[in-house]
Amino acid sequence: MPLAASVAAGEAAVPAARAPKPVSARKIDELTDAALAAIKSRAAELNITGVAVVAYAQGDSVQDWTSKMAVVGRMKIAPSATGKGTNFLAIAYAKAAEMADTLENSGIAKRPPMIGEFGWRGGLFARVKTGCAIVAFSGASADDDVAVSQAGLDVLNAGL
Repeated sequence: MPLAASVAAGEAAVPAARAPKPVSARKIDELTDAALAAIKSRAAELNITGVAVVAYAQGDSVQDWTSKMAVVGRMKIAPSATGKGTNFLAIAYAKAAEMADTLENSGIAKRPPMIGEFGWRGGLFARVKTGCAIVAFSGASADDDVAVSQAGLDVLNAGL
């Protein structure tokens, strides 16, 4: 092999050697459990209820993810004679889906919401060393949803 080709081959191998190792399923499982525990704790401090979604996607974009969901006190407000009700689980997943596409916190996209999205704040997105972390909470005001989501994101940021 000519010297130039061997140097080029060696240079190509260096970045791959420095690439972060994939996160094990066990570690993701432990971190998502810890993130949900932090979310539940923060929601209790704020005296709010709702639904949390925590997801991790390996790589630079979201092509698949590993996720967990937890009901934190209540999943919905039932319909009544005066209202349609609220499905906090659906809202949390809508926030997560928006972030999976935009790679930004929910409700701040630089484009109008697409069908299936609502542009609601309350979900947080972060690039981590090995991929993307998504945390969404629905059940309270946008500011409280963000505060609760932040508790879960802090756990994922520290561990990923």
